[in-house]
Amino acid sequence: MNFETTRAKAIENLDRFVERNLSDYSKLRNFDFGPDKRSNVSCLSPYITHGVLNEVEIIKKSLAKYSFNKNEKFIQEVLWRTYWKGWLELRPSVWSDYIISLNSIREKYKENINYLRAIEGKTNIECFDEWVKELKTHNYLHNHTRMWFASIWIFTLDLPWQLGAEFFLKHLYDGDAASNTLGWRWVAGIQTQGKHYLASEWNIKKFTNNRFQNIKLNENAPPKMADKTYSIIKNDFINPTINEDKTLIIFENSLSFEISNLKEFKFNKIILVVNSNEFRQVKLSDNVIKFKSELINDQLERIESLSINCEIVSVDKLKEIKSDFYILYPSVGENLDFVMSNLSNYKFIYRELDQFSWQFCNKGFFNFKTYIPKIIAKFT
Repeated sequence: MNFETTRAKAIENLDRFVERNLSDYSKLRNFDFGPDKRSNVSCLSPYITHGVLNEVEIIKKSLAKYSFNKNEKFIQEVLWRTYWKGWLELRPSVWSDYIISLNSIREKYKENINYLRAIEGKTNIECFDEWVKELKTHNYLHNHTRMWFASIWIFTLDLPWQLGAEFFLKHLYDGDAASNTLGWRWVAGIQTQGKHYLASEWNIKKFTNNRFQNIKLNENAPPKMADKTYSIIKNDFINPTINEDKTLIIFENSLSFEISNLKEFKFNKIILVVNSNEFRQVKLSDNVIKFKSELINDQLERIESLSINCEIVSVDKLKEIKSDFYILYPSVGENLDFVMSNLSNYKFIYRELDQFSWQFCNKGFFNFKTYIPKIIAKFT
């Protein structure tokens, strides 16, 4: 499992998966065979999160290989991130409330022995401790394992889900505000009120091919309770008229400018933004910061090959821009928080997929997936 930091390698990984492993995806996707045996899943999420690959090109390649019926489960998984982002866009205070509660809980638990043992992988729950090591080493976990991990964290170790979500964001290459925060809320039982996910010994043993022993868990815990519900905030995500000869700002979530419809416009300059830990509320590991930086450098090279004026700047330097400019929308999370708190004279530009898909994110994923054929018809 090697996440090389170029779009060329990302495409190579996508093509290899489609050709060799896509046919068995539905049958094998829930198995975690270990970090050295990941061919049953695509491992494309670190690239999707950063926009190095976009969902549409992945779906197009899968449909060129197999029919929608054979691809349906894979396509649903690809669009989960689109759904989570859209759900959070309609309820952005879920993220801001998370950050507020995290700051309080973090202080309360900073010397808690159970918390410290959990993040050091010293809980004596063999599988959990191994996953902590894997997360810190490879900056990736199998999706099924993330559910087990979160469940053990919340219901067996009795730790706040907010700290677990922070731990994932710190170490995951594909960590993002929507998928991570809402995924942890879902396991806890507060995303879909009263419906939680409980990891069980038999399930872990089955889907890890009995790799682990000593799996003693709390398999009867009740769901966590939420003290707040969130109403939908209407937002049409409408793009402005784009006047050429202005600056375009691109954050770390949209690193494939050259395959977007925006390449048709003659921007005066493109600025790629680096957001260091100095300006983040959730501090990222050195590995994750490096991963983001190298992906941004790769995007710089690809944009410069188009003879477009482009540079990389630190997020705080954006405050020095005096003229009007555009921002390729960074989605709810750390980067948007910085924009909203520090910048003016900008207009957001939204991805076409997000503009169209987010209107279907007002309810649960089961409702969203009924619109997937409509989304596919729109973009393929």
